[in-house]
Amino acid sequence: MRRLVLPLLASLLVLSPLARAEVVDNLYQVREPVTSQQPDERNAALKRALQVLAGRLTGNPQAGQTPALASALAAPESLISQYGYDAGPPEVLVVNFDPAATERALGQAGLSVWGANRPVVMIWWLNDADSGATLVGDGQPASTGVQRGAQRAGLPIRLPLADLNEQLAGTAANIDASDPTALRQASERYGANALLAVHAKPQGNGWQAQWRLWNNGAAEQGSSQAADQDALAAAVLQDVAARLSKKFVSRPGTTQPLTLVADNSNFERYAQLQKVLEPLSSRLVKVDGTQLTYDLTANPDQLQAQLGLAGLQPATAPAAPAPATPAAPVDATAAPTPPAAQPAPAAQPARTTLYFRWP
Repeated sequence: MRRLVLPLLASLLVLSPLARAEVVDNLYQVREPVTSQQPDERNAALKRALQVLAGRLTGNPQAGQTPALASALAAPESLISQYGYDAGPPEVLVVNFDPAATERALGQAGLSVWGANRPVVMIWWLNDADSGATLVGDGQPASTGVQRGAQRAGLPIRLPLADLNEQLAGTAANIDASDPTALRQASERYGANALLAVHAKPQGNGWQAQWRLWNNGAAEQGSSQAADQDALAAAVLQDVAARLSKKFVSRPGTTQPLTLVADNSNFERYAQLQKVLEPLSSRLVKVDGTQLTYDLTANPDQLQAQLGLAGLQPATAPAAPAPATPAAPVDATAAPTPPAAQPAPAAQPARTTLYFRWP
């Protein structure tokens, strides 16, 4: 690998535009609420934290209930690098898991991992109350629950600044609309990949929300209920993460050997692509100018979705090379020489080559 990277440093000199996808901060850290620091409460919280992390890393909220994960749940300390308490409020047990050990445990349980490079979600969240509707803006007290819910789900998010223009855009009519044009135009300066519109209202003694998600032209919607606004934010964002993960996580049995050719690269793009391909057992096999070639194992559709986050676009395969020069004539009167016996080559799985490039 070192021999490939050194020429890459010398040959990839052009700066690339900023990526829209982001590496999730503290992906392997879970902040689990506790009622005390007693050993029994701590042990139960460590188990819950691993269940939360399993859902975050796979995009499947039920991953923590997988029977094959039972041995890890019985002794979560083996996957933890450190833990401590944050007095809050609320008081939480802050658990930092070891990435390699955790991913190994999930793999042994047959669970596929969603990498740390994830789509940025722009959130327009409107809260209804007796005093009127309020758009949740970045830095406002109401944004704390949304930020916590995003961290728990493993999603990088943006919230509007909620200035006058954005207040005019973030109306109930626009947030409830099936056409996202108004919100999309108001979101352009935030450089997000996906757009989420949420309308939350009190319901009985709790809260409920209707939401819509737009991602690469695909639209989805759902509803969530919870006891309070913070729990509602956690429920909505967990559901959204589960929907998004279906585009990016290769489920067992859906992968195949692939060769990826990525053109028009530079060192910054190379570093970004390494993060995207990290969960896919990728191997850089060739560097030719600004062209990178990898061998990996992935689901082609989900690989394309991941590459789209890095700004890569599908490209056409290069033209086939010209036919080779015909061989010299053979003397038909000469006695044939039997070929030497050769061992049959080992069967190799078919490998599909995919071509992508940065614009």
